[in-house]
Amino acid sequence: MDIRAIAMGLAFAVMWSSAFTSARVIVADAPPLTALALRFLISGMLGVLVARAMGQSWRLTRGQWRATVVFGVCQNALYLGLNFVAMQTIEASLAAIIASTMPLLVALASWLVFGERLGLLGIGGLVAGFTGVVIIMGARLEAGVDPFGLSLCIAGVLALTLATLAVRGATSGGNFLMIVGLQMLVGSGVLALVALPIETVDVTWSWQLIAAFTYTTLVPGLAATLVWFLLVNRIGATRAATFHFLNPFLGVAIAALVLSEALGAGDLLGVIVIMGGILAVQMSRQRSAPARPRA
Repeated sequence: MDIRAIAMGLAFAVMWSSAFTSARVIVADAPPLTALALRFLISGMLGVLVARAMGQSWRLTRGQWRATVVFGVCQNALYLGLNFVAMQTIEASLAAIIASTMPLLVALASWLVFGERLGLLGIGGLVAGFTGVVIIMGARLEAGVDPFGLSLCIAGVLALTLATLAVRGATSGGNFLMIVGLQMLVGSGVLALVALPIETVDVTWSWQLIAAFTYTTLVPGLAATLVWFLLVNRIGATRAATFHFLNPFLGVAIAALVLSEALGAGDLLGVIVIMGGILAVQMSRQRSAPARPRA
């Protein structure tokens, strides 16, 4: 893995992890699904316009269109939509921790369903990772976490896992920014159809809301997704996913720094165990993954 790939991976991890904190600010003062639909509309239009200016085409391959629709629905509408609604009642740090288990769920499904080889290191990583989740959940449930919000986050990460498994290898062939932009527009359309009949547009305007919405739209929304696709194309999905081991720590650290969310000893222990589990799983999968040429 070269220096450029490492820098891209670290940048993605920071941007992805920060999204939960900015989302928590947004949903405190605006209807979650409406805000998210608007965010994706703006991000998607910007992505498509910039992609066209770069000469990229919206004439995608069949696999790219499948990835665009599946990710637009499962990642942007289901995963993020459920998380935005959930963060009305649960903290950003908990949402980030649950979402960070996606690599563990992908590895588990790849092993059990697709027969992907997973050595003792990987199996141990799965056990450690899910043990860390249990530690955190136990501490949060004792503290009175909202079970409905928690269930929404769990459903969201399962939707993201399904999308990741469904489009493995389908995003190759260029047009990365165009794919990102179109995914955003798909997610925006689905969310708008759900939000219009059930939400009332009641917004409490503040500079914090405007700043969080702008940041979420441009950085986690557009830039992080683009960096992720470029990283996957450069080093492969398995190696790129190694950077997810940073997300539990970064997610809780950013939430604590910006939102002053309290962290207990059980949270910290669980985060460390989850990070170790994700790293072990990805190292195990990386050993069996074919080498990828540099872009």
